Amino acid sequence: MTDRPILMFDSGIGGLTVLREARVLMPDRRFVYVADDAAFPFGAWEELALRVHILELFAKLLDRFSPAISVIACNTASTLVIEALRERFPDHPFVGTVPAIKPAAERTRSGLVSVLATPGTVKRQYTRDLISKWAQKCHVRLVGSDNLAGLAEIYMREGFVDEEAVRAEIAPCFVEHGELRTDIVVLACTHYPFLANRMRKTAPWPVDWLDPAEAIARRAMSLLVPVDGPLQVDEPDIAAFTSGKADFAISRLMQGFGLTVP
Repeated sequence: MTDRPILMFDSGIGGLTVLREARVLMPDRRFVYVADDAAFPFGAWEELALRVHILELFAKLLDRFSPAISVIACNTASTLVIEALRERFPDHPFVGTVPAIKPAAERTRSGLVSVLATPGTVKRQYTRDLISKWAQKCHVRLVGSDNLAGLAEIYMREGFVDEEAVRAEIAPCFVEHGELRTDIVVLACTHYPFLANRMRKTAPWPVDWLDPAEAIARRAMSLLVPVDGPLQVDEPDIAAFTSGKADFAISRLMQGFGLTVP
C-alpha cells in the first residue's frame, strides 16, 4: 500500500488546505486531488441526492485511482456520507472532516464558541450531536454561511475578495454576553482557511480561528502503513475534476500546489 496514492476529495479547492498539511507530514507520499467541481457547491444539494451522488462517484474513483486511503476534505460531505462510505466500501479506509467542536470546547476561556460552516453542515444532526457530546458547558453558536466558500474560490482564483462581503458573513459569529465575548471560531469548511487573513482583518475583535487541517492530515497518516525510507514514486501528484476540465486560473492554482492537471 505504500506506493498507492492518498486521495483527497472536496467539491472545489477547499481540500487544498488539508493537502498542504498532509504534504508537510508525508512528503514522500503521492497524492491525487479530486475536485467534484461538477457538483459544487454541495450545500445546494438535497441530502439524499448528494449521498447517492458521492457513493456512486467513489465507486468510480476507487476503481480508477486505487488509493491507499481517501480523505473526505469537506465538512458538508463528511457529516452526511462518511458512515455510508465506510459501509459501502468496508475494506477501504476513509478519513472524514467534521467540525472541531471538541478542541474548541477544550480551549475556550469565555465559553462562547462559534462554528462557521456551510448551511448543510449547520443543519446536520451529526453536528448537533458533536455539540451535545463535547461542548455541553459551552454556548455554541452555529453560523451557516451561504457565500464564504464561493468567496474563497474567487479569492484563490483572482487574488482579491470583497472584504465587506467577508465581514458580513462572519459577523454573526461574534457574541457578547456581559463581559464575555466569543473567543474561538471553528472553521468548519475547508475553504474558509484561505480567507483567514481577511477574517482577522474584518473581525470586530481577535479570536482563535480553529483550522482542523493539520489534525485531519495527522489522522490520515496514522492509518497508513509506516514508510521505512523514501518511496520510489515515478508518477506525479495529480488533480482531477469531475467536470472533465478546469479553467486557466484553477489549473494555475493546482500547479502552484504541485499538482499536475492532466
